[in-house]
Amino acid sequence: MQPAIPYALLKEDIGYSDTILKKKDIEYPETDGEPMAESDFQRKPLTYLVESLALHFQNQKQTYVSGNLLIYYEKKNPKASVAPDVFVVFGVPKQDRRTYKIWEEGKSPDVAIEITSRTTRKTDEKKKPKLYRKLGVQEYFQYDPTGDYLQPALRGRMLNEKGRYQKMRAERLKDGTLSITSPLLELQFHLQADRLRVFDPKSQEYLLTYSEEAKARQLAEKNVLQVQKEKEWLQKEKEFAQQKAEQAQQQTELERQQKESAQQLAKKMAEKLRAMGINPDEIR
Repeated sequence: MQPAIPYALLKEDIGYSDTILKKKDIEYPETDGEPMAESDFQRKPLTYLVESLALHFQNQKQTYVSGNLLIYYEKKNPKASVAPDVFVVFGVPKQDRRTYKIWEEGKSPDVAIEITSRTTRKTDEKKKPKLYRKLGVQEYFQYDPTGDYLQPALRGRMLNEKGRYQKMRAERLKDGTLSITSPLLELQFHLQADRLRVFDPKSQEYLLTYSEEAKARQLAEKNVLQVQKEKEWLQKEKEFAQQKAEQAQQQTELERQQKESAQQLAKKMAEKLRAMGINPDEIR
């Protein structure tokens, strides 16, 4: 996304006058006519970051996450605008916006992230840091999805006490992942084989997009159903085994009763024979 030309330069280079603005109603366009992203390399991480961060902060009513939205930073000057690929603002209502006017919102974004490409690398590296620093953007990250323009492909800067950007510390994890921690977001940006993911150290999980979260939820529900079915199967198997044991016990009891009945019958017959003067032992 190309940055807007600074207001001062406009007046100097093309004679842009404040009087012109006063003669007509000032409009703040919702688009600058530039494409959202140059390719899948820029579009996919942009979509991932906006959706995953929005989903992560969905329960925080005063946290706004957006991307490729025009931010106007000078009242009555529609040329003074910038559209970060991704940005996060704490302390403003979570609601849909056509544009973001700093003088109306009361503050600038806290975090800005740019997806660097061939056409934006110079702007992302030189012009935007200067503008973001003036606007008071506390943390500024750059990510090069192709790894052609930034080495390393992930960088972070944060404002120090003097109001200047200083490089944020990047560390290598045991598996080779490059990690940069965002103190404001309380999250970590992980670069794995040039793929950017956002890691939550509290949950020890990576942030998901809406579709990824839906798939994960469906998979979890499927696993729950599978576990439930396995429990039901085991319960039925246990009940079947119990029934077999009960049947075997009943069969044993029946055989015992039959044996006792036979013995009692034989005893009665022997008594009748003895009463008749017949020795039952001799009959055998």
